[in-house]
Amino acid sequence: AVDFETIGKKGLFLITGPTGAGKTTLFDGITFALYGEVSGDIREKDSLRSDFSPVDRQTYVELHFTHQGKSYEIIRSPKYERPKKRGEGFIIEPENGELKRDGELIAVGTKEVTEKIHEILRVNYGQFKQIVMIAQGEFLKLLHASSKERTQVFRNIFNTSIYDEITKKVIERSKGLFYQINE
Repeated sequence: AVDFETIGKKGLFLITGPTGAGKTTLFDGITFALYGEVSGDIREKDSLRSDFSPVDRQTYVELHFTHQGKSYEIIRSPKYERPKKRGEGFIIEPENGELKRDGELIAVGTKEVTEKIHEILRVNYGQFKQIVMIAQGEFLKLLHASSKERTQVFRNIFNTSIYDEITKKVIERSKGLFYQINE
């Protein structure tokens, strides 16, 4: 378990260490919990289970976070092979997830949890990688993204879509008034 609460109070911190120290594993755990995907392009999400884990140990990630005064808990597991409960042999445990807000279950299933997280955070998986996973080089992609792509990322982060709607309505109304005046 890693507790970011004390180091994250200022909002920005650096995770550093030598190759093999576990930085990517940490990022993969957070990203997988939130979006059901890994943090970079090197690993596949089906490779998240440690080769050293006992065959009967469940594979999952649990993430607790607070957002806008609400407490969230995600438990998500990748697809993995486990021993059968009865008899011999193995079965594939499917990918799964659940999301709770203030202790109440609000989403079950991988797709449903991901959709709810996107709704709550207003940032999708690609955008999350661009703005949070700076250590993985994804921030560079944001810097080199087109103006339109950057605008969309920041619009989602700061929830400014209401201003776009207001602008559209004002333009429509002004066009209507213009036509009425010139008739």
